[in-house]
Amino acid sequence: MVDIYKKLQEVRNEGKDAVIVTVTEKSGMGPADVGKKMIVIEGNVAFGTVGGGAIEYYAREKCKEVLNSRQSFTERYLLFDREVKVDNDEVVLPMACGGRVTLFYEFVGPKQYVYIFGAGHCGAALARVLKPLGFFTTIIDERDYVINALDDSADIKVNEGFVEYIEKHGLPDNRFIVVCTPSHTNDYNVLNKILELKIKPKYFGMLCSKKKIADYLEKAYEVFGRDIDLSNFYSPIGLQTGGDSPEEVAISIAGEILSVYYGKEKINSHMRDLAKK
Repeated sequence: MVDIYKKLQEVRNEGKDAVIVTVTEKSGMGPADVGKKMIVIEGNVAFGTVGGGAIEYYAREKCKEVLNSRQSFTERYLLFDREVKVDNDEVVLPMACGGRVTLFYEFVGPKQYVYIFGAGHCGAALARVLKPLGFFTTIIDERDYVINALDDSADIKVNEGFVEYIEKHGLPDNRFIVVCTPSHTNDYNVLNKILELKIKPKYFGMLCSKKKIADYLEKAYEVFGRDIDLSNFYSPIGLQTGGDSPEEVAISIAGEILSVYYGKEKINSHMRDLAKK
């Protein structure tokens, strides 16, 4: 028998989103007993059970929506019909039992996923700032001595080349990306790869001066054209706090990440806005 809670911890340690489906109510006949649980992760992989049959198949399909919306909710089911339909706020499922069941779909996952390219002073400080804020951080650096010197603030530490990591593991859309590598060349190569692969980050911030980013964007336009979507690109990175120590820069970046996460970017003072003047 699968230990649901142990499996959930494994999934969370791997930085994966999950849905816990729990039978919260039951009346009449049916295979879904109150308290039964099932965990579903990306790829429609499930552990545990809420009773099998049509209700479990439907629940697993429903979990795809939950993983996409990242919202929890409750849904009621009537186990009696030949097809799936919604009637009187109940989902009617093709089961002959005749009972009623309520399932609670609980989304379990971090606030968001942040990929930090560069584990130097600013990257390491950012991981420390983000740790108590509910973000899952992956920090990447090709320098083994820098990775080995990190504390446990980052959830995942990867000792690989910056572009190599993207080519090998990919980057999902709608994630948060921070680029603060030890050289502008590496910074630019990461951005180039993201543009080349047409990855769509929710937030992409680069630690860079106004002059450097202006020069680079001209080169990017030459390669990718003027119609590239840079609406989620933030450089110079961070909010205008006035501080320039690694810790202060990290707070500035974390503030901008929170601003974007909560949809508040229009009322805050972004560094990138200075580059437009």
